[in-house]
Amino acid sequence: MKQQKRRGAPPATAAPVPLPLAAEGFLERHGRGIAVALVVVASIRIIATYTVFNHTYDEPAHIACGMEWLDKGVYRWEPQHPPLARVATALGPYLLGTRCQNTPNVDLASMTKEGLAILYYGHHYDLTLALARLGVLPFFWIACLVVYGWGRRYFTPSVAVVAVFLFSFLPPVLAHAGLATTDMALTAFLGAAFLGALIWVERPTLGHAALFGVCTGLAMLSKFSTLVFFPAGVGLALAWYVVTERPNPGWLLGAARKRLPSFGLAVLVACLLTWAGYRFSFSKVPAPELFQGIQDVMRHNAEGHPSFLLGERSNTGFWYFYPVVLAVKTPIAFLLLAAGGVTFAVRKREWFRCAGPPLAFSAGIVLVGLFTHINIGVRHILPVYIGFSLLAAAAAVQWLELGRARKWILIVVAVLVVWLAGSSLLSHPDYLAYFNELAGGQPENILVDSDLDWGQDVKRLSARLHEAGAQQLTWVPLQVTEFEKEFGFPPIDTHMDVVN
Repeated sequence: MKQQKRRGAPPATAAPVPLPLAAEGFLERHGRGIAVALVVVASIRIIATYTVFNHTYDEPAHIACGMEWLDKGVYRWEPQHPPLARVATALGPYLLGTRCQNTPNVDLASMTKEGLAILYYGHHYDLTLALARLGVLPFFWIACLVVYGWGRRYFTPSVAVVAVFLFSFLPPVLAHAGLATTDMALTAFLGAAFLGALIWVERPTLGHAALFGVCTGLAMLSKFSTLVFFPAGVGLALAWYVVTERPNPGWLLGAARKRLPSFGLAVLVACLLTWAGYRFSFSKVPAPELFQGIQDVMRHNAEGHPSFLLGERSNTGFWYFYPVVLAVKTPIAFLLLAAGGVTFAVRKREWFRCAGPPLAFSAGIVLVGLFTHINIGVRHILPVYIGFSLLAAAAAVQWLELGRARKWILIVVAVLVVWLAGSSLLSHPDYLAYFNELAGGQPENILVDSDLDWGQDVKRLSARLHEAGAQQLTWVPLQVTEFEKEFGFPPIDTHMDVVN
């Protein structure tokens, strides 16, 4: 009801809007635009690294496998990884006119040599490599879309925007979004499959079932770790639901029966899409490369892989490898925000009722990581950052709410945001080798391999050798590449005397 204006009274003025409320309102109104701007900024940062770094250890092999799929219509080089991301990395070079170089397959290094021949073909190495890496960028966009869509649907538009900001500023995410490898594809579609499952469970329509099936099929075509990560996350999410909601067993059984027909459609769509990814190949079974690849991964995990952690070496890994990786490879500000989100979720705050699924998603991945014998980098559990970004964003927005009464909370949130953004920006372009402050000045004593040096700095090493006037280099490189011919190295002597 309008109040009558008193004669002679001063004109009414609007009450000052509290800062947290104003900030949330701005995010609510302009959320989509801000999210798009954040993705654009991150994309520019990613693209800017393409020609700074030479190919890493794994990239040539992935490109070779993808080129074989495109050029020859077969997938024989190595089935241990599915074809989706590999085909994406080879598409740019293929459109440039590059084709298979027909390197003889005589040993394990042949696949890498074929990939190098593709990169060196036509003497436009930087362009070919940049186009290969550009094929991975859409997977980063999809991952950001999953983060935004998950946050908007199950939290609030402001949480969705903050989650995209956090995710797109993480150095490990930026690093592997800029390489011609398979890890960003897994991140995108594993997150999409889990979100698709949530939407289908909530509303089990045929359309949602088909979407769930498409996302799951694409996740399968991205990386075989989907086979363990996805069930682990779903299992934990179901356990969370049973513990927190305590549904009637009869009702739960009835709900499962109701969803069986649409679940069958989802499974059918996922299987057909996965088979299509292998060009509908058939030899006794559909997509024999798929089953061979799964067997190869299982054998690889059983045999183990050389790994390094905290000064120790192991061929069977360390159960605490991935917790340590997350602790030192993730910005501390992000870790604090994510810890706040986990705390709110575990304490069952009403506003955090939707925090269970993202927590289960990321916790399931970490849980599987405790038992794997392949410990070679944060990239193998990269999808954890989707769930943790949502939890961290929810905590940040909740703290903004609390900051209306306690101004010091606003200061803490502002410090964390500036700390995260600053550490991310200052790490450019070395996102791959990023370590937070906990690692100290010698991170090589904690982690190596794709967490620190994946062979990405050959170009910069060559430039430094020229500056120093080096005439010869004694070195036993891990990489297979043409150091002298393609990168201008001085003559390399690989016969080093080992001194105990």
